[in-house]
Amino acid sequence: MKNNKILVIDLFAGPGGLGEGFSSCQTSTGEAVFQIGVSIEKDPSAHRTLTTRALFRKLANNPEAKKDYYHYVQGKITQEQLFEKYPAESALALEETLKAPQTLGEDNSFIHEKIKELVEHHEGAKVVIGGPPCQAYSLAGRSRNAGNKEYKAEEDHRHFLYKEYLKVLSIAKPEVFVMENVRGILSAKVNNKLIFPDILKDLRNPGAATNTPDMSEYKIYSLVTKADDPAHPDYKNLSDFLIRSERYGIPQARHRVILLGVRNDIKAIPDILTRSEHYPVTVKSIINDLPVLRSGLSKQKDTEELWAKTISLHITRLKKLLEKQYDQDVLASLKLEPRRELPRESSQYDDKKITSIEEPLKSWLLDNKLQCVLNHETRGHIESDLLRYSFCAIYALLNNGTSPKSRDFPAELAPMHANWQTGSHADRFRVQSAENFATTITSHISKDGHYFIHYDPTQCRSLTVREAARLQTFPDNYYFEGNRTQQYVQVGNAVPPFLAKQIGEIVMKLLYK
Repeated sequence: MKNNKILVIDLFAGPGGLGEGFSSCQTSTGEAVFQIGVSIEKDPSAHRTLTTRALFRKLANNPEAKKDYYHYVQGKITQEQLFEKYPAESALALEETLKAPQTLGEDNSFIHEKIKELVEHHEGAKVVIGGPPCQAYSLAGRSRNAGNKEYKAEEDHRHFLYKEYLKVLSIAKPEVFVMENVRGILSAKVNNKLIFPDILKDLRNPGAATNTPDMSEYKIYSLVTKADDPAHPDYKNLSDFLIRSERYGIPQARHRVILLGVRNDIKAIPDILTRSEHYPVTVKSIINDLPVLRSGLSKQKDTEELWAKTISLHITRLKKLLEKQYDQDVLASLKLEPRRELPRESSQYDDKKITSIEEPLKSWLLDNKLQCVLNHETRGHIESDLLRYSFCAIYALLNNGTSPKSRDFPAELAPMHANWQTGSHADRFRVQSAENFATTITSHISKDGHYFIHYDPTQCRSLTVREAARLQTFPDNYYFEGNRTQQYVQVGNAVPPFLAKQIGEIVMKLLYK
């Protein structure tokens, strides 16, 4: 039987955010438009997540099999038992993720051969998606490198990983490609020269860049700005390629460069993303229906009783500190009574609790048949940080969602930081405002929670993996493999799947024209 689906080759896939968005696109009759042929990822934990999700997609149309997937993520059966029960689907899932982590630039012989096989056996259209690792381009990475006298940008191979993307383009010769990266790529320099114009030049003509004869050229489109001449796009500003995700229904200020490459023989002109009618999508509306949890106590005995006693003392202390600035009636209206009997993790979803998530994200995120919450566990924090977390959350409630700077902290709460008063660590602690979209969820969330404080002062904690995943728009049934730190890294490095779905729909319309 002929397969008319559009083949997707997913490079530098991470946990699969781009692939999830594309694979969810459907025709008006409910048929899947894209089929992921291969997802390439080097990180072992992200690779396990990719494989688990690949199997989920292959079981999705079988209600009984889907129940077994739920049993696996609920811990009722092992992954081995799940894979053994569905050997055919499991074999396809493993084939999709190349059975093991693979690294572009190191395992090219194997990877390129697999892509050639896919392309040779596929009659329909092809799409390459993915984002080369961004550490060399990110502002944080460049700041670290600036302090290293031995660092030379021209010797950092990460600046040139996009050339691995070009090599795959030369093999697959797709009708369309989508390449994503951090906003820092627009200003990154090698030998004091901006690198982004060279990347655009190579993407427009990957044949010349890879010495591949008979290779078509590509037109590079912005997904948010219409070109003056759509048939021959040439944008005046590099920032035209920057997507501000919060404008497109994502509850997070994630600003990323995403390029849409269209092969020259494709005469149709792509649409641009449509701004969301729901602006902003707030943090509270997205995570408020998740089970309430307490933080952990690190570097000391951790019990619910001791935690409740500690938090009660903290809140009493905070009230006295805040009474110097705020009216007692205002403080009383915040309802800061300490919570009791809170767990540190919960898989028990209260299906009677009314969610505040609005469509279209409601249908996208929620799965009523899942009947549990995945990856929802708090980390431990030292006692003094719990006090600061609670202060930050209260401060935001009293100041229209604004997170406090170092100058706003009472002297009694100042950490033992030599630079605390200099302003260089002014936003060392940052609460995620309940009534606004979140700041960018980054992989740094895996190292500490100071930038990702929950807006509820009585929970005194940072965001869980599931809360971060919600803000990244991963569906609730998306299970992240690995330990908690690895899960945070995966979520922080991903492309928001709901944004990827909107991009996928643009590609679908373009190729169907």
